[in-house]
Amino acid sequence: MILVVTPNPAVDVTYRVAEQRIGETQRVLEVQRRPGGKGLNVGRVLAATGVPTHAVLPLGGDGGRWISHTLDALGLAHTDVDVLGETRTTVTVVDDLAHPTMFGEPGPVLSPDEWDAVTTAVGTLLDGGASGAPHATALVVSGSLPRDTDPAVVARWVAAARRSGVPSVVDCSGAALVAAASAGVTVCKPNREELLDATGTDDERAGALRLLGLGATVVVVSRGSEGIAAHTTQHVLEVPAVAGVSGNPTGAGDAATAGLVRALTSAETDIATDDATLLRALRSAAAFGAAAVLRPVAGEVDPADVDRFLSTPPDPAHDRTRTPA
Repeated sequence: MILVVTPNPAVDVTYRVAEQRIGETQRVLEVQRRPGGKGLNVGRVLAATGVPTHAVLPLGGDGGRWISHTLDALGLAHTDVDVLGETRTTVTVVDDLAHPTMFGEPGPVLSPDEWDAVTTAVGTLLDGGASGAPHATALVVSGSLPRDTDPAVVARWVAAARRSGVPSVVDCSGAALVAAASAGVTVCKPNREELLDATGTDDERAGALRLLGLGATVVVVSRGSEGIAAHTTQHVLEVPAVAGVSGNPTGAGDAATAGLVRALTSAETDIATDDATLLRALRSAAAFGAAAVLRPVAGEVDPADVDRFLSTPPDPAHDRTRTPA
């Protein structure tokens, strides 16, 4: 199974309106509520395509209890760490005309003891757990950290994965991304804006090389409609976005992470040493991201859409390996 840590889960509310208009009262045409947070989105996408997952979540208050009960109803395995603070809510407003607008609460402040409990749960699950549960085949850490969180917690989870011989993928921002790289993460997976912000650079290649220099094995950068790229110390591999897809881009990056991890764990060779394997992983990420755009809310894909995009033969003129000067 794939172990997925969501440091800052949320009750994810999506409002559909006829048209987003600032400063006006608007009628909500449809409301959907889902257990949210980037890691939970990744886990739900993986589960939808038949990949077993186990979520680790700090949860508190009524929102936390709702998430836990809903995950039970969905049949998704999870380990909850009780915290005193109230689990946050995010609200996304969508229509058919404009880019979605998202309002994200910052989340509760966790104590050092609460973070220690999360770390203990991660370590136990990486080792299979006392009950003889399946060992994790990969660790995913995805999403923001709550306010005032020491980014070293992410480094501890990555280090635990390394001790267990398990690859790790971290899709975080800011200091957490840097901490993951310094701990020797297998894959850093920011989008381009997150990469530049975390590294203080103004160039994608320069930012990726900074994370690689700290200890990351591969840096995979989501470029939105421009596709996705993987940076190694030697070169850059690039795959375009799936053409002709439009819809709701919220959660597409999380689905891309799911596609990347799925390919990573099913590969027979190391993505760090085999370009063909890494390109297949990038194509999988692009296919999953495109499939998510077709769904009305984050954390969903139709497996038929994923299969359709994956079955399209890649264009060698588009997928390329580039050696920077």
